[in-house]
Amino acid sequence: MALPTLAFLGIGLMGKPMATRLVQAGFPVRAWNRTFAKADALRASGADPHVSIEAAVSGADIIISMLASGAVVGQVLDAALPALREGATWIDMSSTQHGEALEFHARLAARGLRFIDAPVSGGVAGAEAGTLAIMAGGAPEDFARAEPVFAILGRATLVGPAGCGQVAKLCNQLIVGGTINIVAEALLLAQAAGADAAAVRAAIRGGFAESRILEMHGQRMLERNFIPGGQVKSQLKDLQNVLVAAADAGVVLPLTALVTEHYRAIEAEHPCADHSAALLALEKINPGQRLGHGPDQLPEAG
Repeated sequence: MALPTLAFLGIGLMGKPMATRLVQAGFPVRAWNRTFAKADALRASGADPHVSIEAAVSGADIIISMLASGAVVGQVLDAALPALREGATWIDMSSTQHGEALEFHARLAARGLRFIDAPVSGGVAGAEAGTLAIMAGGAPEDFARAEPVFAILGRATLVGPAGCGQVAKLCNQLIVGGTINIVAEALLLAQAAGADAAAVRAAIRGGFAESRILEMHGQRMLERNFIPGGQVKSQLKDLQNVLVAAADAGVVLPLTALVTEHYRAIEAEHPCADHSAALLALEKINPGQRLGHGPDQLPEAG
């Protein structure tokens, strides 16, 4: 049985390894990016790069978007919509607002097209390894159709109808962003109070405080390695979307509001730094306190 033809829109930090895995799994993949050179770089892997969105999506069975924001997804959808074939499925794996996902679903459904919002967690490492956590919102029959694609990228869970994937991703980002900040506070406190922060991290691993955040981002903080992974600007965008969803749902999330402000405090200076750079926001309000002794490792754009 022939594999469905995919159009992958957005060959960025996450999109590149995701599209590469799909090519390696045997899927026919058409690659598109606003900067064509990024799509063209996948040619050597076996992808079919396209300059125009229309050419990329025309006749494709499944369209996957992995773009910077809901606004960008909307612009790309506008350009692609006239060229989509009847019955095609659009899987948006970007992180957008819940309301934006519902709007995309409505626009596509009005044309007889299918939609799944399927944001991910796991960062670049998870995209490269095919171990992403994929939170999908959509109809069960559409999810079943997309499962062979999801299986190459990670572990997918259908969490409800269209729009619910974004709700799950916001819950994920709330936990990730909050926990990164708590780990930063714990390690800075350990050092400021005279303990060996690295030894404290080792001591509490295996107890109730154990987490992937403590394991991965705690080590990043000790090494002052803020080369991304996830980025400050992306984490801030997601947390702002959490607060929008909370307002829409009529709930107040005070800790999320505080964490959002911490990321906002360093966005202008370090937008592309890894989100473990929350440590820098904490050090900013604690003059004279600095975790570890090495130099900061920051991306050039930071």
